[in-house]
Amino acid sequence: MGDNPHVADPETRYARSGDVNIAYQVVGDGPIDLVYVPGFVSNVAMTWTVPDYAAYLRRLTKFCRLIIFDKRGTGMSDRVAGIANLETRMDDVRAVMDAAGSSRAAVLGISEGGPMSTLFAATYPERTAALILLATSPRVLWAPDFPFGEREEEYDHWTRQAVERWGSPEFFAELVAGFAPGYDEESRAAMGEYLGQSASPGAIATLDAMNKQMDVRHVLPSIRVPTLILSLTDDTHVVVQGSRYMADRIPGARLVEIPGRGHIPTHENVEAFIGEIQSFLGRASQATAWQDGDHNRVLATLLFTDIVGSTSRAVELGDRGWRELLARHHELVRGQLAQYRGQELDTAGDGFFARFDGPARAIRCARSIVAGVGELGIDVRAGLHTGECELFESKVGGIAVSIGARVASEAGPGEVLVSHTVKDLVAGSGIEFSDRGARELKGVPGEWRLFAVERA
Repeated sequence: MGDNPHVADPETRYARSGDVNIAYQVVGDGPIDLVYVPGFVSNVAMTWTVPDYAAYLRRLTKFCRLIIFDKRGTGMSDRVAGIANLETRMDDVRAVMDAAGSSRAAVLGISEGGPMSTLFAATYPERTAALILLATSPRVLWAPDFPFGEREEEYDHWTRQAVERWGSPEFFAELVAGFAPGYDEESRAAMGEYLGQSASPGAIATLDAMNKQMDVRHVLPSIRVPTLILSLTDDTHVVVQGSRYMADRIPGARLVEIPGRGHIPTHENVEAFIGEIQSFLGRASQATAWQDGDHNRVLATLLFTDIVGSTSRAVELGDRGWRELLARHHELVRGQLAQYRGQELDTAGDGFFARFDGPARAIRCARSIVAGVGELGIDVRAGLHTGECELFESKVGGIAVSIGARVASEAGPGEVLVSHTVKDLVAGSGIEFSDRGARELKGVPGEWRLFAVERA
């Protein structure tokens, strides 16, 4: 394994995330924990068989305790049915960190791993000492306000080609030539084998389906940890422009564009990448935030619920009957909050205010509440918004709270209404929405596009 004795024969271990086993390795013993979030596909058991890739990771272990893993459904991790959304992937990262004994780490997200790493840093700043984004973009597809994305028909064509040709040595050679043109012949051949052992054609189709929907642009201003963004000058248009887009919107982010072709570090430019990463982590580790952390601002999904027509129902039932109904309602809501890891923040009369660390869990909780209270003979409306919140003691404040409350006020009986931000963050969750159009929310600037949950 070269000149670093700490990376010889790394052991593949497994972290339990829900009912799924996530394969990971811990390599090196540097003073900084660095969680390496893989891109498209990976295989930790074969990582060290690709000379150029192994040399790059070995350089990281000279100053970091490197934690690498395979996303669920890829490499040595368990195969799973369906698409793993960003929220589930965040759970997997936390499980790996816990298993590796890492309470706080720098997170390096490469390519497809960038959006999840971005969301993780905003949601769990207490566990993220610093954020490094390499060769990535906040979304993939073109949009009127993201004109450098790929056109959907081009993206779908590539996916079809990848699924049909996956396993072909010729196809792997084309892939490697595109994303790592600086690899030597041995590394190109080894990387082709690595790709073939990392995923099946079905997994490729599933991964591409999720990546096509991802959009974390709304999250960028909420990141409060030191951030470094790296890309090669001759990477794809969406990566180069997407990196610049993120740098403009993440507070205090540093953007470095390294001369070169391709998508990932190779022997032609690895020292430039390593130098930037080592220097950045050195500066970040000296910052007060690395030691103590400034965790009073986090990204959270806020849920508001209230009973529709509560006044008339209270009159109909009388004081005692109404109190009994409320007690049953409160018990049901609290049971669902516990099941979906929601934190109750306030209860006022017949309404609940709760916080979640994942929007998909929050949506499913809201749907369960709406369905459950129907058996009590009442209707509940629910609204959700994901945004940056200020934490103080057991309270949550900020404009996100006002937006969440206003979204809820727009919902009809038995309806779960969400903001556009929530919808964008649950790509791959299987949750379906119907567009309710743009609304003006009282006391909140601008128009807000709202969506009703149709299926969760």
